[in-house]
Amino acid sequence: MIINTSRQFLKLFHKSPYKCRCLSDSSVSVLKEKLKSGPSLKDFLSESVGAPEVITHAPHIPYLQGFRDTVKRKVFFDVYGCQMNLNDTDIVWSILKKEGFEKTDIENEADIFLVMTCSIREGAETKIWHRLDHLRGFKRRRALSQNRDKPVKIGILGCMAERLKEKLIEKEKAVDVVAGPDSYRDLPRLLALTENGQTAVNVLLSLDETYADVVPVRLNKDSVSAFISIMRGCDNMCTYCIVPFTRGRERSRPIDSIVDEVKHLRDQGVKEVTLLGQNVNSYRDVSQQTEKYDTKLVDGFKTVYKSKKGGLRFADLLDKVSAVDPEMRIRFTAAHPKDFPDEVLEVISSRPNVCKLLHLPAQSGSSAVLERMRRGHTREAYQRLVDRVRELVPGVGLSTDMICGFCGETDEEFEETMSLLDLVNYNVAFLFPYSMREKTTAYRRYKDDVPEHVKRERHFKMVELYRKKCTILNEKEIGNTHLVLVEGTVPKTGQIMGRNELYLKVVFEQTEIPSQEGMRSIKPGDYVGVKIVAARASVLTGVPLYHTTLAEFYRRYAWADRHTDEAKLHYSSLR
Repeated sequence: MIINTSRQFLKLFHKSPYKCRCLSDSSVSVLKEKLKSGPSLKDFLSESVGAPEVITHAPHIPYLQGFRDTVKRKVFFDVYGCQMNLNDTDIVWSILKKEGFEKTDIENEADIFLVMTCSIREGAETKIWHRLDHLRGFKRRRALSQNRDKPVKIGILGCMAERLKEKLIEKEKAVDVVAGPDSYRDLPRLLALTENGQTAVNVLLSLDETYADVVPVRLNKDSVSAFISIMRGCDNMCTYCIVPFTRGRERSRPIDSIVDEVKHLRDQGVKEVTLLGQNVNSYRDVSQQTEKYDTKLVDGFKTVYKSKKGGLRFADLLDKVSAVDPEMRIRFTAAHPKDFPDEVLEVISSRPNVCKLLHLPAQSGSSAVLERMRRGHTREAYQRLVDRVRELVPGVGLSTDMICGFCGETDEEFEETMSLLDLVNYNVAFLFPYSMREKTTAYRRYKDDVPEHVKRERHFKMVELYRKKCTILNEKEIGNTHLVLVEGTVPKTGQIMGRNELYLKVVFEQTEIPSQEGMRSIKPGDYVGVKIVAARASVLTGVPLYHTTLAEFYRRYAWADRHTDEAKLHYSSLR
């Protein structure tokens, strides 16, 4: 029998022969009143009609009302992995700070260690296991010390928490909290449960959680750049990738909440914002009505899912975000090549403050490998996209991800990857030997049959070629002037360090240079025109010429009219 309501429960309880053995009449009366005012079944069920609702406010959770942890403790954050994890850490800190927790950067002061984890590759997980060994020893020493009245709690957050929950609980007896990417709101309750010696776990994945209502509190308040998570999850289901299994299905934040966060960061003095998502350019805000219907893909690309209907798209978001402040740089990552239709490229091209470094992860240069990876395109389709991007966005820089040693990769297929690296001239590349992950389609369908020493050799060859190509590209910049956003100083040399539009490091000496207020020195957050005088594979060295604004710098190079042949020539000379 299914008990649907608290009233039904009371009727059954009164008929029970065991009633008198467990509660007195007065206790029954108290229970009746509690049940009347407590949650009913409808509080735990929700109807799903059409597109799933996107959470834009703190959800009402009836069984947690009135719950508060009375012990406020100091938290130490360990962050591993991608930029998404950095942003997730800011979200976690915002939630905990609101509940009265304190943050510390000193291990010996910490009562709680929260480790934000990554599962994308085996190397990342190995680092985290080593860190857990250290924390387990720290916890044991604290228990034997004079501060044993302040026991250490260890929490594992993020992708590794979801993927290895059983192993973390069974093997790592020192772990007290395991929380997946969609359960950060629950952390205050989970941490409180550990006070009674429990191991608290919540790794449920959500179809609607975006933390849109949580204003992240930045751990590094002095940074001139910040991250904004605009969507979570991934629907692409590439055979090698663990992300859909650790981050769940795609869901996007409403545009208005993202624009509000950009304005908030602008008011804090932030000069550069990076929009984040596992598949950032598949962004789709279904909270607003729009005339748009089918999702547009690049010609020659396909997906494993049906075309998504309705919603504001990535081009709409870029248009609104870039309009908040023309002096704020906008970047975005990580992207999928299939989601760069012309409408997105045209917005990128037309807005000076949208950085012209586009991430086009190829993963492999072999069509056969791409098919096994389930990437949804061939080498030829990818090359046509590269040509189209360079046609519509003059001066564009490209970055990519490449994997060597994927299941069944032959020497000939690897050489196709090398030829693509040589052909495209990437400004930035993230190159990795393949690391098989449990739960992925490749784990179930293929054999990880490329020997480790072969993977290492292929990886070395890719890195060697990439560094050679980057050195050639960067040396061509000698004599050109770049717009550099100053971030800080290089600890070892004391030089000023910033990044140009293509995210390359540019270093130069501190000096006073002209500005609208006269001669002044250089500080973080300044835009500076820098003449490049030397170049290596990953760093440019320059001489600072003048303080400027983003708009003024590009006016010097006829940005507003750069679709003319003369303007294109000016802009190419800048590069």
